[in-house]
Amino acid sequence: MPSTLHLRAGLGQRSQHLVICGNDGLIHRLAQELDAVSSEAVTVVLPSRRDGHGAEVLALHRDPRSPVELLVAERPDERILRAAGVEHAAALALTYGDDQTNMTASLLARSINPSVRLVIRMFNRDRGRHLELLLDRAAEAHTGHDDASTTILSDADTAVPELVAAAAVGTGHTLQIEGKVFRGVVRPAGTPPQTTDLATLAVLSGTHMDDPLNEDSAETRGASGTQLLPDTATTYHRQFTHGRLMLEEVTHHHPPEPSSRRRGYRAWLRDRLGHLPWRIFVSREVTAVFGVLGVAVVLLASATALVEDGPLWKAIYLPLLDIFTMGDPATEESTGRQVLQLIAGFVGLAVLPLVVAAAMNATLAFRTASANHAPDPGLQGHIVLIGLGRIGTRVLAQLCTTDHDVVVIERDPQARGIALARELGVHLLLEDAAAPGVLDRAHISTGKSLLVLTHDDGENLDIVMAAREINPHVRAVMRVYDDDFAATVSRTMRACYPDALTRSRSVSALTAPSFAAAMMGRHVLGVMPVERGSLLFTVVDVGGHPELEGHSIHEAFKEHEWRVLAVGPATSRRSTSSTDTLGGFRTEPPAFDWRPPHGRVLRHEDRVVLVTTRRGPDVLMAGVQPRSTVRLPHPGN
Repeated sequence: MPSTLHLRAGLGQRSQHLVICGNDGLIHRLAQELDAVSSEAVTVVLPSRRDGHGAEVLALHRDPRSPVELLVAERPDERILRAAGVEHAAALALTYGDDQTNMTASLLARSINPSVRLVIRMFNRDRGRHLELLLDRAAEAHTGHDDASTTILSDADTAVPELVAAAAVGTGHTLQIEGKVFRGVVRPAGTPPQTTDLATLAVLSGTHMDDPLNEDSAETRGASGTQLLPDTATTYHRQFTHGRLMLEEVTHHHPPEPSSRRRGYRAWLRDRLGHLPWRIFVSREVTAVFGVLGVAVVLLASATALVEDGPLWKAIYLPLLDIFTMGDPATEESTGRQVLQLIAGFVGLAVLPLVVAAAMNATLAFRTASANHAPDPGLQGHIVLIGLGRIGTRVLAQLCTTDHDVVVIERDPQARGIALARELGVHLLLEDAAAPGVLDRAHISTGKSLLVLTHDDGENLDIVMAAREINPHVRAVMRVYDDDFAATVSRTMRACYPDALTRSRSVSALTAPSFAAAMMGRHVLGVMPVERGSLLFTVVDVGGHPELEGHSIHEAFKEHEWRVLAVGPATSRRSTSSTDTLGGFRTEPPAFDWRPPHGRVLRHEDRVVLVTTRRGPDVLMAGVQPRSTVRLPHPGN
């Protein structure tokens, strides 16, 4: 039976509240996020109130100012979902670590409430894509319209861009849109335009260009001369005298390509053969064993030549047959030949096991060493990635869309990302990163960044500390499951290494805002603070907006209000036939054109990504009739 704790109202009779079901750290983070940004009641369903996450949610529930309610149940069956009030809920998030549990609960929830907004955590991308289509069709069949929303999210896909940005660029406010990573970067006065710049977000005053993205310091400033979303003339005339805040693309448009495709198959094959560890077959152990065998053959061949008449080849051939026990017994030959055959047999018994063992050891060592693709001695400015699990594999795929060399360390030869690493041709060390000398072989001393993404918090910390001993200035980004531990590690590492950047990232902390935004039906992709103001990144359907529809991108720009950044089709469904698969990692073409011509006319069926000031959306939405929900393609779609 489900149990509730001091419920403030009957859950089953509530309407338009939010329901979360889960069993790990994401449920606590999501409850915190909704508690902070939503005025609606939040019902949390979890299997136990005694474990760490249950106790944290219970603490939220006991706060009289918090709208969080707690329902304890082992699994989210139909009875539990009805008890949680899903029948009248506005949104339901299913965040269990098991895809099957989330699938079953989502189908039940859709049958209970066809119009509920579903946000589902799925690890299998293809399964999630099919489930989303099924649930949306089920909602349309029940209600006759397609207003119900189903959003499939993967914590891996949601967290990966932030991890990549932290390793690749380190500082600057980052944004993730359709799996791409962008950041706000300040260009000093007189700096020429960069190829990675997409748009000018602000022209900064001369006295406030040091740290315009720092909200804390902005609170202490006076009036600012910064202009948000200036027109082209202002941007051009002030670029030589004022700093500019630019939107920069961290990852590029091209998907990661296999090394063989980039350089040609023959060049790739020649490079791979050149890196194979052929020297293993002439190691000290192998040469010693085969040396003993060779000396024995020479001595026996010399003795055979003395006791038997015949050519030299026969004197060598007969001892070899005897050593390998392949010859016939010398019963009808001379006594000397019989004695030599016995001696050769004993030599074979003594030496052959050593030969077989040495050959097997060398072969095994060759296979292990050939799996590695060690970095070149002169490599520098690269990123070292440790761990090729679910998160690490997707981080690797996105790192390869940046202009950085990558060295991967993974101790499990069967890890899911090994095939992708080999296909991409990145440097790969199949060793334990915590073992002595491994970080040295990865050239961490000349590396730019270190990404540690194993499943063990303690091991991640050990690796980062070892790396900092070798290179105190390396930028370190580590994955930590425990949020409190992540905060403590960050503070301590920054205190010990003030000149180096340290980031401890909890995947649940990186993921929760995306789940919360999807539950609330928000279309805001991100917020970038700029001194006392801020810029919002949002997606809008062009149809029904007279300020956009029928106008070119240049004409649709409104100074200090909004700017069109990208244009794409209004539908969020993309054909799966246009996707490519690379080492099991699905790469999809972007739905948005991020560099559209200024003369491009916005049509009714288009949708756009806008950067706006705080009042921009209010101005844009004035007089616009409500439309069906705009749904962005999520990272797993």
